[in-house]
Amino acid sequence: MTSSSQSISFLILTTFLFLTTHAKTAPVAPGPTPEPLNLTAILVKGSQYSTFLRLLKETQVSTQIASQLNSSFDGLTIFAPTDNAFNQLKAGTLNTLTSQEQVELVLYHVLPRFYSLNTFQTASNPINTQASGSDGVYKMNVTTSSNQLNVSTGINDAPVSSVLYSDFPLAVYSVDDVLKPEELFGVKPPAAAPAPLPAKKKSKKGPTSATAAVPSSSADAESSDASPRMRNAGWSFVFGVGIGALSYLM
Repeated sequence: MTSSSQSISFLILTTFLFLTTHAKTAPVAPGPTPEPLNLTAILVKGSQYSTFLRLLKETQVSTQIASQLNSSFDGLTIFAPTDNAFNQLKAGTLNTLTSQEQVELVLYHVLPRFYSLNTFQTASNPINTQASGSDGVYKMNVTTSSNQLNVSTGINDAPVSSVLYSDFPLAVYSVDDVLKPEELFGVKPPAAAPAPLPAKKKSKKGPTSATAAVPSSSADAESSDASPRMRNAGWSFVFGVGIGALSYLM
């Protein structure tokens, strides 16, 4: 190799080393930011959950769910009744519930952790709901058979008809019946009869003034009756003394 060829090779190598050492790495464009989970969007897309959507909004449970999805490590599971499920309720049923009872009804359709279809197969019954709290109420039983999921409340049974969404941390299942907790729809115990009022004691009253006056009148009558007898006895005594005196003088 000639000296000129060596010079050229050295120059090329030097240039390559310079470029690779001082070249700036082009910034990598960030990927699209995943959108936050939106239960409302999932139900709107399902197109048959307007009544459940209204209750979620009116009770503000939808706001609570959105907050929990962003902070919970356990996730959530929603049983969403269809509009037809609400239409099967007795007319005026929702209106007979207080505002607090409507909140409890909606929370009864929310489980405080993520359940896939496979997870339900190993779940222990009864299962807590968001309405359960620490009192051990508002629970349900969930059973699986041949890939069919069935929810039992003690009042009614509701099979899961379809899976609307299932990806941690949220699972949404469609049900064709409103889940009726016993605490709201069970037979209410009869109201306790009011305690009887205490019997009034009869007070012993003295004689009235009119009655009290009777003995006084009787006494006056006896006194007036006695006066003629005393006067008669006096006259008899005087008359007898007089007769005796005349006999002595004669």
